[in-house]
Amino acid sequence: MPNLFSLLRGKKHCRGLFMTRWVSSLPMNTVVLFVPQQESWVVERMGRFHRILEPGLNFLIPILDKIRYVQSLKEIVIDVPEQSAVSLDNVTLQIDGVLYLRILDPFKASYGVEDPEYAVTQLAQTTMRSELGKLTLDKVFRERETLNTNIVHSINQASDDWGIRCLRYEIKDIHVPPRVKESMQMQVEAERKKRATVLESEGHKEAAINVAEGRKQAQILASEGQKAEQINNAAGEANAVLAKAEAKAKAIRLLSEALAEQNGNAAASLSVAEQYVSAFSKLAKESNTILLPSNSGDISGMVTQAMAIYGSLAKQSSKKIERVTPEWVMEKSEDPAPPAQ
Repeated sequence: MPNLFSLLRGKKHCRGLFMTRWVSSLPMNTVVLFVPQQESWVVERMGRFHRILEPGLNFLIPILDKIRYVQSLKEIVIDVPEQSAVSLDNVTLQIDGVLYLRILDPFKASYGVEDPEYAVTQLAQTTMRSELGKLTLDKVFRERETLNTNIVHSINQASDDWGIRCLRYEIKDIHVPPRVKESMQMQVEAERKKRATVLESEGHKEAAINVAEGRKQAQILASEGQKAEQINNAAGEANAVLAKAEAKAKAIRLLSEALAEQNGNAAASLSVAEQYVSAFSKLAKESNTILLPSNSGDISGMVTQAMAIYGSLAKQSSKKIERVTPEWVMEKSEDPAPPAQ
């Protein structure tokens, strides 16, 4: 009895409730045969396997030779029906898939199994149930690629004797019970809320850090500004004090030069008189308590007294200079001048 691969071309054949697929037909022995590309015709002679016709021109003996199987070497796509499976955490799933396979050995595909397609489909279903039982529900969704790879590997181990090679297996749909679906949606919403809360807290944290860094930088800049201002103020005050000291020293120098000249005492007396009059005019402006000398109206007497004080101070300073002057300076000053030549 011919298998599913050797039914009439152009007709649909349904085996049970599992699959429908276009298949090739069994050609008649017309002595001269032309085999299409990507097909292999299995020939029996007197009921026994004889050879496999390759694509192109072939010759057969009538009555003795008979084409028993026609195998397609193209990639075949099989829909794996939906089935129930239980995951590792006892969740019942409804899952289906698509299987891609190719016949590598027409002899084994013809004589190794009665119906290769049906056998591979059943093997895919049992393997899929076995692999799903090793994973939890969350891993089933996350590791679909690993699950597909494991199913293909398991199918190829068993289908080598059938001359069939499973190329890949893809899971189409995974259906979970309604309550489980609701709980998964709640979990997803909780995860999203958690992420939103974490992101919001991270945003507040970053904002607080930025504000603190800004305040820190502002305080550092302000302190550096105050430091520079204090340095500038100190430098300005030092320069002002130095300028005042230089001005005062220059004034004293000029005053001493003026006093050393002729009529210097008279000029000093005039300056003292002017200062006395100026100070007397400011009395009773800053305080209510005033102490006045008995002869405040005698300006000449006050000037004479001031000049006497100045004279006594000048004498004391000259004596101090004489004490400090070294003896060799005095000796040098006492040496007579050399005679003129």
